[in-house]
Amino acid sequence: MLPEEIEELLKEMSEEKIHGASYLAKMGAKAYILLAERFEGEELVEKLKELGVEILNVNPTMASLYNLVRFMPITADPEFVKAKAEEFIKLSEEAKREIGNIGSELIDQNEIIITHSYSSTVFEILKKAKEKGKNFKVILTESEPDYEGLFLAKKLEELEIPFEVITDAQLGFFAKRATLALVGADNITKDGYVFNKAGTYLLALACHDNSVPFYVAAESFKIHPEAKAEEIKVTERRFKRDHTIIRNYLFDATPWKYIRGIITELGILVPPKEI
Repeated sequence: MLPEEIEELLKEMSEEKIHGASYLAKMGAKAYILLAERFEGEELVEKLKELGVEILNVNPTMASLYNLVRFMPITADPEFVKAKAEEFIKLSEEAKREIGNIGSELIDQNEIIITHSYSSTVFEILKKAKEKGKNFKVILTESEPDYEGLFLAKKLEELEIPFEVITDAQLGFFAKRATLALVGADNITKDGYVFNKAGTYLLALACHDNSVPFYVAAESFKIHPEAKAEEIKVTERRFKRDHTIIRNYLFDATPWKYIRGIITELGILVPPKEI
């Protein structure tokens, strides 16, 4: 059994509803650091194996958690575990900054950008574009049922970036008013499908129908090295409203044919041939 503080961290990861794959992967890396501070030798080896299974179970849809577990060594040396976990966190932060630099170059003056849900990588792009003196407006969904869009709205307000919030049902109506679409990703499969907050696929369809370029912003550790779209287990979190059960899959899959490019720290990739 894992120590109580790590169990609490895993529980917090499982219950997180606003932040996405990048945030959860870094939390997972911190769990490895905590483990390395408590154990060594063969006991550490066994606990590392157990932690890897638990992290994968937090959210099977997220490639970031899969790649974190692959990145971490199974070793009796606690210092090596800590060093690798710290390296993962550092690489993650560096990747996000680079994505901000690359993605902000796609934003022209007076751009109207539409997005769905909250993505820390998309926010980094918007922040960097603002720092470069670009004027633009953001259309964002409220993102039911957890309202991640309202979290993004607050962060845009702090940076004095103009925005308007729409209901999810108006994605199609407002897509035709946009000039650029930017979304994040929780998993990019080997065959080029992007798993992201449910509703992303609908936005991609609306953008395709209205000739609006649709880009995905994601660190390279969100690219699954093995799985195809049909093999991804999509997490469902049902809830009750007025005594009625509402089905709520957290993610949907957007086919690569609707995606202009995937903005990574390695450059802009064209799915699936460059994945």
